[in-house]
Amino acid sequence: MSFNFITRYWLLVIRYSLGLLQTINGKLQTVNCKLKTAHCLLLAAYCLLLTSCGSDTADYAPKPKGYPRMDLPAQVYQPMTESHPYTFEYSKGAVLVPDTFAKAEPHWIFVSYPTLDAAIQLTYKPVQNDPKRLQGFINDAYKLAGKHQIKASGMREQVLKTKSGKTAVVIDLNGDVPSFVQFYTTDTTTHYLRGALYFNVAEKQDSLQPAIDFIRKDIIHLLNTLRWKKENQ
Repeated sequence: MSFNFITRYWLLVIRYSLGLLQTINGKLQTVNCKLKTAHCLLLAAYCLLLTSCGSDTADYAPKPKGYPRMDLPAQVYQPMTESHPYTFEYSKGAVLVPDTFAKAEPHWIFVSYPTLDAAIQLTYKPVQNDPKRLQGFINDAYKLAGKHQIKASGMREQVLKTKSGKTAVVIDLNGDVPSFVQFYTTDTTTHYLRGALYFNVAEKQDSLQPAIDFIRKDIIHLLNTLRWKKENQ
């Protein structure tokens, strides 16, 4: 084998190898370029996402809690004309009906709201100038409110001084309970009156909240206008 042949052979091998290396290098440069492009695109998308999130956070404001639409009667009042040891003003959207339950006593009535399917049950007791008797009535009021604590998520007691100088206790109950507002008032010697708000529909408190707030205002008005009658009245 001649020297020229061997030299030519190795020159061809070297050229082929150089060409192969150039091809591989070109492909690596192409891949590297694509990787850089993808990296730039991902970085731009990440920055855009951060900018978008920051804008939403800055402009976000929590919406007030909404309630279902409910047609409430006008908050206008009328004097009570029925013959009982007490009198008060009640909503013109309500009617007074006797309590016909089996255990009902004289002068027990309902302030009924037909359009809201609700009623305030009023139970009257003569105190007869007996402190022990009165304390029993008050204890019963708290027992009746306490029965709802099993389902109640909260209970708040408020002592009110009415416009006529009377003292009344109002108990608000939260949660899926049968009665959301209860109250009682007394002159400590002769009269005792307890009330409880009930709805005849099995709805959750959130659905009934507008009606609860509406009737609670009526309850406060009832207490502010409550007047005890003398025996000859």
